[in-house]
Amino acid sequence: MSLSDRKVWRGFASDNYAGVHPRLFELMHQVNEGHEIAYGDDYVTAELGKVFKKEFGSQAEVFPVFNGTGANVVALSSVVKRWEAVVCAETAHINSDEGGAPEKMAGIKLWTIPTVDGKLTPEIVKPYLFDIGSVHRAQISVISITQTTELGTLYTVQEIKALADFAHENNLFLHMDGARLSNAAAALGVSFREFTTDAGVDLVSFGGTKIGALAAEAVVVLSDAALSAAIPFLRKTSMQLPSKMRFVSAQLIGLLEDDLAINNAKHANAMAQILDAGVRKIGADTGKVSVPNPTQANAVFPVLPFDVIDKLQEKYRFYVWDYRTGQVRWMCAWDTKAEDVQGLLTALTEALN
Repeated sequence: MSLSDRKVWRGFASDNYAGVHPRLFELMHQVNEGHEIAYGDDYVTAELGKVFKKEFGSQAEVFPVFNGTGANVVALSSVVKRWEAVVCAETAHINSDEGGAPEKMAGIKLWTIPTVDGKLTPEIVKPYLFDIGSVHRAQISVISITQTTELGTLYTVQEIKALADFAHENNLFLHMDGARLSNAAAALGVSFREFTTDAGVDLVSFGGTKIGALAAEAVVVLSDAALSAAIPFLRKTSMQLPSKMRFVSAQLIGLLEDDLAINNAKHANAMAQILDAGVRKIGADTGKVSVPNPTQANAVFPVLPFDVIDKLQEKYRFYVWDYRTGQVRWMCAWDTKAEDVQGLLTALTEALN
């Protein structure tokens, strides 16, 4: 088989399935000529630092890495001592979708909390803050939230600020897993800074891959200079230090230049809204489909009959989210087209009939 035989298709399984935005390929090509110092001591990465300070505030320090799991492990490692733990939602990506990497790679204990919508609040977290000082219980040092959540929901600026205030009142850090940070910013209609730095978040895992980049994520320190001093060493020992960092940095710059990440996210979110409206109409017409979760960014979570799921998966790739109920997850990406959405809705109607 040759690459010329490759079939071009689109599915709804993950925004990771999408390709690389052409503008980011252009930027990688632009910085390709000649030599640059390896491991981050290059001109492009220095420029990246300026871009992130402009976007997140003058105190922000950015550390490019390869992937989201690596970003989370490095970020959390910087604020969790060997006897400490992280509080997160049971559905958080660090708990449910990273293969145990925080535990296995960093030895981090995760205290997980069941939630209805994937979101934490001070009231939900407070009962878990007990036995402070007891050697028999892992001491909580960090609250980690996912924005947007694994259930497609969105933290508002006010909700994040309330959690940050609560965390700091209890001598805790607040970490934000921002694999879909751009989708959140687009949905909230605010700048990155407004719901991170200004809301009191200490650490952000900045996601680039899901919004059009290639192996380009970052850890962003927003509050503590001591963390910025530790992260270069943690990044190296966590196998997340890119040798040719300029290619990662160029993409991250490109995502923030001219609001590329936000515009990509607006498009993905808009496609999800069209999909959500179409599924709800089909559900109202047939009584066989429901959408219990609100569609607040680029994820739609309908509940389908199991035989319909099987029929649809013959044409489209997507994941079953809950095998007990038949709930599935449909993700829209930066390159999802209106005809892709209509194709899925047509296939759903046909499968129901």
